[in-house]
Amino acid sequence: MKAEEKSLPTIAQPNIGSLLATAVPTFSVEDAQAVARSVFELDAVVSELTGERDRNFHLRVSEAEHYVLKVSNPAEDPQVIDFQTKALLHIASVDASLPVPRVLRARDGETEWVLNRLGEEPRIVRVLTFLQGDPLHRMTPSVTLRRSIGGYLARLDLALSSFSHPAANHELMWDLKHASSIRDLLIHIPDAAQRGLAERFLDNFEMHVLPSMPRLRAQVIHNDMNPNNVLVSGDDPDRIAGIIDFGDMVHAPLVNDVAVAAAYQPTSLDHPLAGAADLIAAYNAVLPLEPGETDILFDLIATRMVLTVGISGWRATLYPDNRDYILRNSSRAWDGLQRFALLSRTEAQVYFHRACRGEN
Repeated sequence: MKAEEKSLPTIAQPNIGSLLATAVPTFSVEDAQAVARSVFELDAVVSELTGERDRNFHLRVSEAEHYVLKVSNPAEDPQVIDFQTKALLHIASVDASLPVPRVLRARDGETEWVLNRLGEEPRIVRVLTFLQGDPLHRMTPSVTLRRSIGGYLARLDLALSSFSHPAANHELMWDLKHASSIRDLLIHIPDAAQRGLAERFLDNFEMHVLPSMPRLRAQVIHNDMNPNNVLVSGDDPDRIAGIIDFGDMVHAPLVNDVAVAAAYQPTSLDHPLAGAADLIAAYNAVLPLEPGETDILFDLIATRMVLTVGISGWRATLYPDNRDYILRNSSRAWDGLQRFALLSRTEAQVYFHRACRGEN
């Protein structure tokens, strides 16, 4: 299979929901093997990986050499893909010790290759290193592990603080700035009590967070530190071995990155915020949060949970065959929202401020 051109195809910028409403592109294991060999000079054993928007494949060249081949969603703006690629290159140059994927160049030296097939939209193909480790969701939670996540996230945000790109402000449904846009999707939550709970926290977001957004520190953030995107070392269950999937990166308030990661920490501990507080305190020790950022963390964490149940519920109705993968984080989010509902905003604010001072 040969590339017909190297320039990026012209694809109109999608609206905020079109990307998540577009099916994962069709591409076979055999196709991936052929492209890996002819374009990236990799003779590999290929297997398919799950993905929300892209078609992903695991390339095993040898016992120690593994890669991921990513075929972009047809609705993805090529400039957004370039944004992701450039960010990984930037991180490698600023903090090479951060465990993030490295970009493999094609045989022509380019970081991206355009796939053109008759009757199909152009799609961009990339190859990244495959990081070894156990997904966080399979690990036994611990205070040390949560603190490790917070510290690594802070280092990642420091590395990204000096990065910019023309596509950094692209619109993404998973961007907390646009949380209000998913209100209409809550009709896909069949249980009236659950739907009312999601609406309550979305109301809180609009009342308490939106007015403060213009005053918050903002930069490019990872925006998706969920348990599927954090890898833990097989040799040391307290060490982070990888941070993967930069597909949801956006330019947004810095505190949003902390809130997203904290939204996936356990709420079934002695205090519903204890898991989140472990991560937040470790982040704050590396990259201090401002008082106004800490004040809205509770609202932002809850809003991320609302995005999880709202967007996932909607997408599960669109793609029932991929339902299990799409809904993988929903039960945790519902548990979190139910426990958060037992707290007042003031109580949560005091708890997080104390955590940042090391007093909990």
